[in-house]
Amino acid sequence: MKLQRVKGWWFIRLALTLVGKKGIGELKRASKNALKAQEKTLRGILGVSKNTVYGREHHFDDILKAAGPEELFARYRKQVPVNDYENFQPYIERHKQGESDVLFAGNPKMYATTSGTTREPKWIPITEQYYQEVYKAMNQLWFYTLIMNKPRAFYGKTLSVVGSAIEGAAPDGTVYGSISGISQRDIPNFMEVLHPAPADIFHITDYKARYYTIMRMGIEQDITLIITANPSTLVEMQNNVNEFYDEYVEDIENGTLSRRVSVSREIRAALEKRIRPNPRRAAELRALKFRYGKVLPKHYWPNLQIVNVWFCGNTKIFFDKIADSFPESCFFHEMGYYATECRPGIVLKSNSPDTVIFGHKIFFEFIHESELESKNPRIYRMDEVKKGERYCMVVTTSAGLYRYNMNDLVEITGFVNQFPTLKLIQKVNGTVNMTGEKLHERQFVEAVHAAEQDTGNRVAFFVGFADASRAVYRFYYEFVNADITQEKAENFTRVLDGYLKQFNIEYEAKRSSNRLKNPETSLLVNESFEKFKSACIDKGYRDGQFKVNLLMQDEKRHAMFKELVR
Repeated sequence: MKLQRVKGWWFIRLALTLVGKKGIGELKRASKNALKAQEKTLRGILGVSKNTVYGREHHFDDILKAAGPEELFARYRKQVPVNDYENFQPYIERHKQGESDVLFAGNPKMYATTSGTTREPKWIPITEQYYQEVYKAMNQLWFYTLIMNKPRAFYGKTLSVVGSAIEGAAPDGTVYGSISGISQRDIPNFMEVLHPAPADIFHITDYKARYYTIMRMGIEQDITLIITANPSTLVEMQNNVNEFYDEYVEDIENGTLSRRVSVSREIRAALEKRIRPNPRRAAELRALKFRYGKVLPKHYWPNLQIVNVWFCGNTKIFFDKIADSFPESCFFHEMGYYATECRPGIVLKSNSPDTVIFGHKIFFEFIHESELESKNPRIYRMDEVKKGERYCMVVTTSAGLYRYNMNDLVEITGFVNQFPTLKLIQKVNGTVNMTGEKLHERQFVEAVHAAEQDTGNRVAFFVGFADASRAVYRFYYEFVNADITQEKAENFTRVLDGYLKQFNIEYEAKRSSNRLKNPETSLLVNESFEKFKSACIDKGYRDGQFKVNLLMQDEKRHAMFKELVR
């Protein structure tokens, strides 16, 4: 299949190159002096917010009187503690009710929602300044890195899978939704030609219908770039292809969107404006199936240049399932480390999966892994961290998060001048994360207790394990009533699963999209915890310090519980 270049491809490449080179230059200049860059960044953030409620309470004006960087950082640490989301929640609630100048000057542009450690999701404010300085500026630089890796990345169409830009509104009317959706919605006009479908597609609530529609629109096109954070999405997209390939071909031939998929009238109307009968492409797709049987991305997108996706940590399991399905010449670009609360940087180099952090946009502090349990840990500056060492990162952003503990363990992998590069190792706060669900132990415990109330079946002991290779949680129970049947235990799990969906919006999304499979159920023998503890002590655990997490991703411990199944 000959590469079909999009209209204006040369202008897209030129514009992204010019803007990208400017961003690279700014980064390299700032990275030559990390201490100066961090001082300027912190002064800028505090200066804008010094007259806010939080700024006055924490004496930002006095902090800013510091004579130099060392004094500035010392005063900041003295006046502002290391914070979790719960410390900011009361201030965010005031913003949500319409109050201005609480955490930051004015009101937020939007809120990005994500799962927290409790039933309630986190509402992360995104200010206009933060959006422009971090998301918009970093996106421009990110697109340029794709061109540096593969000059033809933007010659064809781009298939990106993002969340809904707007999912609702706070009491004052400020919208909340997906920052990735907002970023795609706000792309420059000249880049709109790259996308085979309007952003309305991401508002389709039925996930099978959403995947169907994404692939029906995408498989018709000559795709040269795919952008999606989690490779489990690629797995589910191909599963959809395997199931509905013939329906795609029929739709493409006739210029339709199947009535068998659940798409609202409004979204269907927006999509139908974009589609026309395409018998030539339908014939090509039929020929591919006749030749290969099972049709893969390397067959229907042979000109694919880049897949931009996570393939670090747990996500590598899903990546390995799909990687061989793409053209050999396709380049896989690591999405890099970021979270809803903060996008600390981007991956620059084609031969490195590591994120270079932007010390000229965000203020960074680090706690060494050896001091994570300390009440008064030493705080390291960005210019003090060492390659090969692991730290928990603390960030200050222009979106009102001051000394925010990311609760992520990262490893320093190198430096761009004096700015560190890093990779994510794992969560450090009792959270399990296979496909982006970030399920916290506390949510699991509360869901078990809620299921006890609903079913009337009490548990003497319970534990949950994440099996990342299969994208499934397995729950183990020892019920007070030892005669509970497997059928009743599985019903308990169904109720529990329902509560987990209520308590964690990310879990609900991943379950609905089938990226997380139905949880599985096992019944434990009597006195299971005592037997597990005894086995651990036999292996050298200290009796006085023995404890067990109730939600884990630990195959050694999982294997021990498998031996305790009834």
